[in-house]
Amino acid sequence: MTEIDNANQAVSTELLNKLRASVLGANDGIVSISSLLMGVSGATGSHEAVFTAGLAALVAGALSMAVGEYVSVSSQSDAEKAYIKREQELLQNDPEGEFEGLVHAYASRGINADTARQVATELTKGDVLQAHLVAEFGVMESDVINPVHAASSSLVAFTIGGLIPFMTILLTPAEYRIIATGIAVLVALCATGYMSATVGGASRRRAMLRVVTGGVIAMVATYYVGALFGAQVL
Repeated sequence: MTEIDNANQAVSTELLNKLRASVLGANDGIVSISSLLMGVSGATGSHEAVFTAGLAALVAGALSMAVGEYVSVSSQSDAEKAYIKREQELLQNDPEGEFEGLVHAYASRGINADTARQVATELTKGDVLQAHLVAEFGVMESDVINPVHAASSSLVAFTIGGLIPFMTILLTPAEYRIIATGIAVLVALCATGYMSATVGGASRRRAMLRVVTGGVIAMVATYYVGALFGAQVL
């Protein structure tokens, strides 16, 4: 694999990771905010209560997603950086031993010893560190994700997803509020299911059915929970 191929693979992997995280964040925003708003609407018809609860949930959810993503990616990034640093030190202190380790890594995958040695020799003519990282750890130096970028992507994606049911339920007359929000959420979930399947190369129909079914169950359940407890409180 040439350096250009490696660069293209790194860009492709990074782009796929960002797209996947964005789709998941948007889906979380759609489902969680719509479910909460359905629950509040089931408990009370107050426009002010729906607005306050929706806004609070939108802000809290987006920040929670961002913080969670930052912590998760930071841990992953720290581990990957530690692998890279350790491999750099080993290559500097024991290059011959590391070369034999690279040969063994390919031989352990079923490649015969001579071919494995030839592959290792060819790879180490280029980026030696990269060759070892990919073979031994399955990572590339360029794959280390920036936690700030991941957190900001999740925050934006969740906010965009959550705004769909939030704005729909606020701007629709009370008598059409539930049905309009349900339709908006179903369309949005179909879109996120389609995009997630496209990014992952999976069945679009299955992905759309999965996210729509989960979203509908969550909305219906929280609506009737809100209606039940709202009626009891009143």
